[in-house]
Parts: sequence; structure tokens; C-alpha cells
Amino acid sequence: MIVESSVKERIRKFVQENLAEPRGMTSVSDHDYLIENGILDSLGILRMVAFLEETFPIRVSDDEIVPENFKTIATIEKLALSKLKTRSAAL
Repeated sequence: MIVESSVKERIRKFVQENLAEPRGMTSVSDHDYLIENGILDSLGILRMVAFLEETFPIRVSDDEIVPENFKTIATIEKLALSKLKTRSAAL
């Protein structure tokens, strides 16, 4: 079972190491706007989707790949948790 706090920690670590640091940003809070601050672009969103699908047992559908779901670390966590809960309910 995946603990909610570990979901956010994994997402935060991915964003920090793979998206923010290469752009020279040393820290990102859970509520920083990723797209508006230049941390996440269209390629970054695709990388994030691949990360989520590889890290957690979820599938992000094409209609969910919209900027609203990738605004902040908190909104990405919300998306992942909702997918995990839906998957758990189906089992």
C-alpha cells in the first residue's frame, strides 16, 4: 500500500531533481506554480506523466493531461492520489 505522504515526497523529489535543478532552481514548494515559474513545460508534463505511471500503479489518460492537473506539486499529488484511490476501489 502506498502512503499518501510518500506520494508527495516522490513527486517533490522528481520535480526538484529532474525539472527544477536543471533550470537552476534550488527549491520548490508544494504550492509553487510549476508552469508559470518555468519549471514545467509541455515536455516536462510528459516526463511527469511517465514518472507517475512508472512509479505508481496508475494510468493518466489523455484527457487528464491538462495544465490544471500539473499546476503545483500539490495538484499533481491530488491527481495521483485520486487515480490510486480509483484503482484501489476497483480491486
